[in-house]
Amino acid sequence: MSPPSASVSIHVSAPPAVVYALVTDITDMSAWNVECLSAEWVGRIREARPGARFRGHNSRGRRHWSTVCTVTAADPGRVFAYHVRAAGLLDVALWRFGITPTRTGCHVEQGTWDTRGPFMRVVGGLVTGVRDRAAHNEANMRRTLEGIKRVVERA
Repeated sequence: MSPPSASVSIHVSAPPAVVYALVTDITDMSAWNVECLSAEWVGRIREARPGARFRGHNSRGRRHWSTVCTVTAADPGRVFAYHVRAAGLLDVALWRFGITPTRTGCHVEQGTWDTRGPFMRVVGGLVTGVRDRAAHNEANMRRTLEGIKRVVERA
């Protein structure tokens, strides 16, 4: 796989299983994810496993949009990844959480790969108001990982 468009990591003083449980509970993403207002499972699979789908509702200021995501990897305590599409059809991005155990908890890395074509780059910029998606994602991922750290370390 190519290098991510944006990637951020953080050390968390919690076991990998705790972090994995948090990032795969998509119905509670808004507690720690910066842009996500809410998410719900779509279809008959309602757990983190490859092929499961969920709809994410996002916002940035007064702008709101939804995407449909398909889980591509779900390795408990290690990896959670999903493919994002606009309107369930148009490529947007791949997102991945990698979790590596350490002596004092775990290292969490969040990465994203921009998979938009030229049309979706223009439309996405208009819908979200973001021109530099990589820089925007990196700043938001930093805040998101700090949110994950806050939630799991206080538990």
